[in-house]
Amino acid sequence: MITPSDRLPELERYYDTAPRAGGARAEDFGPLTLFVQEGDGWPYYARPALGAASADGVTVADVERVLARQRELKVPEAFEWVAETTPSLRAAAEAAGLTVHAHPLMVLDPAAPRPPAHPDVRVLGAADPLLRPAVTVPMLAFAAPGTAVGEAGPAELAVAEREPASEGRRIRVAGMIESGRTALAAAVRDGAVLCSGQYIPVGDVSEVVGVGTLPSARRQGLALAVTAALVADALDRGARTVFLSAGDEDVARLYARLGFRSVGTALIADRPL
Repeated sequence: MITPSDRLPELERYYDTAPRAGGARAEDFGPLTLFVQEGDGWPYYARPALGAASADGVTVADVERVLARQRELKVPEAFEWVAETTPSLRAAAEAAGLTVHAHPLMVLDPAAPRPPAHPDVRVLGAADPLLRPAVTVPMLAFAAPGTAVGEAGPAELAVAEREPASEGRRIRVAGMIESGRTALAAAVRDGAVLCSGQYIPVGDVSEVVGVGTLPSARRQGLALAVTAALVADALDRGARTVFLSAGDEDVARLYARLGFRSVGTALIADRPL
């Protein structure tokens, strides 16, 4: 049986290590650590300092010091943490004017059976010609959140692919695939990428991230199929723990079909638009 006491310390170590492995530098703010990307790459965030979560608590002043530094650096004013590990941070973040979003934090039950492979889903290599649309699909998916079928489809994807930012993402992800810092799976039908996602390995722990379905292709089970392929690949490469943050409780119930079990709540705080 998976319990928070078993898993949350392990996930805390992952959360502290993953940004450093991804090329970020860490700036110390007492009970908080600000991760700042060096060069090109994903923008990072601030989070509780490893080992400081059980201290006296995070204050509004702590949060405001980090926010001032983020504004100075012109990086997103964002924090990520686990509610059960650092409960004081939510009130401090809200008092500092940030909006907090909650997401079920789920870990794969190691006893869960593997589902059969989906015929349309495969893991892409760094040189795969479909890598560019595969890294672009989640951008369209997250621009229209939810699980309802939407309008954006292959035609909109073709337009988005031509944007310079799309090629930048392809180059970055290709380098990460080559270095073993990520793996990407995609659902492809009639030559079109309909869904994709990645996992980020750090040691024997892997986080499934960025699973998104082209809005016009939703409600076909593709996100689950891509997630299952990512899980299988991570386990085949030696992962002992695989986890993810679900968008909401409805999405969490879908991931439960693959054997993921809730162990806590992932919180994200950012500046309201």
